[in-house]
Amino acid sequence: MSETDDRLSDFLAAGLGADDIPALFPLLRGRDMLRAFTALFHGGEAAVLVRLLVLRSLGARSESPDWSAQEIREQLAFVDPIKLETTLGRLKEHDLLAWDGERQLYRISPLGRKALSAISVLLQFDADDADGLGYLTSQLAAGEAMGKIGAEELGHLLSRLAELKDDFDRAVLSGSEIRIRTAAETLDKVWVWIEKGTELVKRIANHEDLDPPTHRLAQAVGRAQSALLRQAGIFQRALNQLDRDRVHLGTSGLSSSDLVGWLRDLSQERLVQFSDDCLPLPLRGQFVQDGIALDVAEFELLERERQVHEHTAMPGASDAPATDALPVAEDDFSLLDTWHGELSRVGEDTELEHIVPTESYAASAYRLSLLGLIGDPESAALDGPAADIARLTLSLSIGLQLQPLNHPEIAAISSGRLQRKRPTRTARKPLAAEPAPVLEAIPNDR
Repeated sequence: MSETDDRLSDFLAAGLGADDIPALFPLLRGRDMLRAFTALFHGGEAAVLVRLLVLRSLGARSESPDWSAQEIREQLAFVDPIKLETTLGRLKEHDLLAWDGERQLYRISPLGRKALSAISVLLQFDADDADGLGYLTSQLAAGEAMGKIGAEELGHLLSRLAELKDDFDRAVLSGSEIRIRTAAETLDKVWVWIEKGTELVKRIANHEDLDPPTHRLAQAVGRAQSALLRQAGIFQRALNQLDRDRVHLGTSGLSSSDLVGWLRDLSQERLVQFSDDCLPLPLRGQFVQDGIALDVAEFELLERERQVHEHTAMPGASDAPATDALPVAEDDFSLLDTWHGELSRVGEDTELEHIVPTESYAASAYRLSLLGLIGDPESAALDGPAADIARLTLSLSIGLQLQPLNHPEIAAISSGRLQRKRPTRTARKPLAAEPAPVLEAIPNDR
């Protein structure tokens, strides 16, 4: 340990020791576990794979955890015997394997079990969790289930969520359909972990013994998860905008996006073949824009000469016409006057179905709408033919039933009647308390 401390001081600034750096305390406390991982992963990749293979093979037999040397050689007969003995010796030297000298048996040590468990969890999430969100969420869930909520696990999860949010925002800002679709697929993969993490953070935030810094960190994780859940709508709006701006290639049904996707799947050799006979030699100067030059020449040679010969003189001034000579359209109140005359001759109770209908649905609807003016004091105080109807000494009552009519354009009309008012000082009830009259038209397809 002293040798390690001496070598560690070589990496620190002058005058500082390992005890002066608080961030080193958890690492120094876990030296045994770190030393086990050093023994597993030190050296080349092939040696590391063989050590893990041997350790996992010995730890896979749960019903009988003790192994004799002969059983190990038979179980791992596909490994070179010399390499196998070297690997077993290294694992035993670093306390990953325990040797029982009395019984002459090997057994996975508690330290080796912890290392195997950590590696198994990593391998389990490696295939379906390329973004690491599932592993981080599972670690946090395990700590919450055991009552050990660490701020470090929450910090790792918050950092990963912030990285995903930044990648998604940059994909949308790029305006690239490929980047947006790739980011949307990534969101679909981590969606289930975001939802599980949201429920987990809710439980963590409700812990009563949670210290304030960890509680604030859990709230920040919850806000980051909510922001990612809203990202699906942002992707969909961006894709909809790209669909509106997409260029379609004639009537082929293909678009520029289909062409780009097809070109991306081609090899470099195939792309080079498309350039054959496409680059004329000698190369034409790109600074000469023939289309613009043709437009300028056309204007100078044709349009400018045409404008010279055009007569563009302004016409002479003329007097404005007199306003009394302008035709004035007069309002046609013939239908209104006719209706007023018919209402004036009402002497006894008259059903609406006998007086309102006329030759067309439009005229009948107009007559029915004017009945609402009867007895209205505000309309009666005005001038005009409509106000004359409001001043008629009639009363209108409307029922809730519809009366069918034998009419070519009207199917039914509200039941009701008109009756002559008797002289009285009692004010008429407001029309708002009565149902509105209805005139039901016959559909055009009948």
